[in-house]
Amino acid sequence: MGLLDKLTSFLGLKKREVKILVVGLNNSGKSTIINQLKPEEERSSEIVPTVGLSVEKFKNQKVLFTALDMSGQGRYRDLWEHYYKECEGVMFVIDSSDRLRLAVAREELDLLLQHPDVAGKSIPLLFFANKMDLRDALSSVKVAAALGLDRLQDKPWHICSTNAVTGEGLQEGIQWFTQQICEAVG
Repeated sequence: MGLLDKLTSFLGLKKREVKILVVGLNNSGKSTIINQLKPEEERSSEIVPTVGLSVEKFKNQKVLFTALDMSGQGRYRDLWEHYYKECEGVMFVIDSSDRLRLAVAREELDLLLQHPDVAGKSIPLLFFANKMDLRDALSSVKVAAALGLDRLQDKPWHICSTNAVTGEGLQEGIQWFTQQICEAVG
């Protein structure tokens, strides 16, 4: 590490790079959220369902996020666990208008939380109760209750109501997430 690297690191000017996992059931809006978090000139005009894994990058404050956008289709959800060990935070996206699949989302969250690579870590969990603009959407409080988030005692967590298409609600969540990751990384 050169003198300039040491000085920028000491003064807190150096950008931090963190790897996060973006999970949730298919069609919850994960890729659309990641697209909204990228600078406008880098956004895609067409979002297609993720097959397997997509790696995206975006910045917030002095943090460069490498987001592992995981497919939420049933046949790909087993892939999630292969990336738990290396992630420094988890973004869990829920379609708040899909009441029928809230139980499935809770089961997937339970599997994630019980996995040995996650259970022992105090990584921040950001929940986006997405699609809040739809008529049948549940509030973030009702989504939190359905997922049983009140039982999370050993990890910092936060839930926001969002509209991935317009970006509404995303900044609140990302600000919280960035702060938590900066505190955890030191």
